[in-house]
Amino acid sequence: MNFSESFSASRALVAYSSDGLLLASCSQHRLVVRDVSSLQIMHLHTCLEPVQQLLWSPDSLFILTAMFKRGIVQVWSIEQPSWTCKIDGGLAGLTWCWWAPDSRHLLTLADFSLHLTLWSLVSKSVSLIKYPKLAQAGLDFSPDGSYMALAERRDCKDVLSVFECSGWQLVQHFPVATQDLAGLSWSPDGGLLAVWDCVLDYKVLLYSMDGRCLATYSAYEHALGVKTVTWAPSGQFLAIGSFDEKLRVLNHLTWRTVAEHSHPASVDRAGAVVYQEVENGAVPLARSLPARQSHFETPPLPVAVQSSRPNPEKPNPHLGVGVASFSPDSRYLATRNDNMPTAVWVWSMEELRLTALLLQTSPVKDISWDPTQPRLAIATGNSRLYLWSPAGSVSVCVPGNPPSSVTRLAWHPSGTSLVLLSSSHFCVCYLSDNN
Repeated sequence: MNFSESFSASRALVAYSSDGLLLASCSQHRLVVRDVSSLQIMHLHTCLEPVQQLLWSPDSLFILTAMFKRGIVQVWSIEQPSWTCKIDGGLAGLTWCWWAPDSRHLLTLADFSLHLTLWSLVSKSVSLIKYPKLAQAGLDFSPDGSYMALAERRDCKDVLSVFECSGWQLVQHFPVATQDLAGLSWSPDGGLLAVWDCVLDYKVLLYSMDGRCLATYSAYEHALGVKTVTWAPSGQFLAIGSFDEKLRVLNHLTWRTVAEHSHPASVDRAGAVVYQEVENGAVPLARSLPARQSHFETPPLPVAVQSSRPNPEKPNPHLGVGVASFSPDSRYLATRNDNMPTAVWVWSMEELRLTALLLQTSPVKDISWDPTQPRLAIATGNSRLYLWSPAGSVSVCVPGNPPSSVTRLAWHPSGTSLVLLSSSHFCVCYLSDNN
């Protein structure tokens, strides 16, 4: 395992291109594009304002940089570095941006969700779509890029509009049985849309593209409900994390619960391996300040899991399953229960049981699966990187001067490296095949 030198990056704005050949990062006004193999600078651009969103086009030929404070988007070309495009949201402002699947259109959302704007880089045409309901969670493209689903709010009712992306024509428009729609997501095969209600009403609905409601799921009533919804890459499972600290897994045939995983304060399950982080003390690192090293131990069962009590007087309580992520082969599912911030739970989807529990010394900031194999990377805001696989778990010190505070992770599409990000810097970790 090797690490690159540290580079500047504001707001953790770093992203690999879809083809895996380039790495883009933003530091204040500056956009830097590097070659992945050598990290040499290939392109350097100066933006009009500090960048707040960075997005590669799906074909890796363009980069979008958004500056929401001024309502401006700039688009940069990889093939023709001298070409640039500026989009001004005007008085309506900007909240969020998306690339269309064809990489020649982009969409911007105005402040207060006033309207959605479709911009063409080819014909320079502009189209408005009225009544968008949400920002990031209210728009999703089908996996093959053929359709776009958009949540709308009309006459105080939730509706879904489905557009075909080749000509941007409306093909379906139907109401959904939610009180206050909170999110939507296409199934991996593009045949279904999962829609879920706000936290005050536990309801998950499955719709076909023609507007038929195929299934409705509700685990309980009169309490805070759905917190996160995640499809398995295989499309066989739909995982629902809730405020009651449980994860429920539905199968794709009957849409009934095949597993209900709780996150208990004490774990004594046979067959589950518990990895508890133990700090060793400060050790010197080459060309850096001393950093605290650690390793994992497997304590005897039962093991207590550290938990915190949420403050009932504050909004958005740190309670319930806030993170649920499937491995790329759908064999494992990793979760974090927000009121147990130092624990990562790994569930086997083949045996429908807990297979591993990682107890960290610091609260977990980010988890991310290797896109090619069941290998999980974990960041906790300190100067260490944690990796779990079915073979075991390791803790690795990240060199830096001063030591890095890793808060976010981004894998290369090949799984051979990943970017480790802090609030102001990033470095690249190169993994060998035997890790």
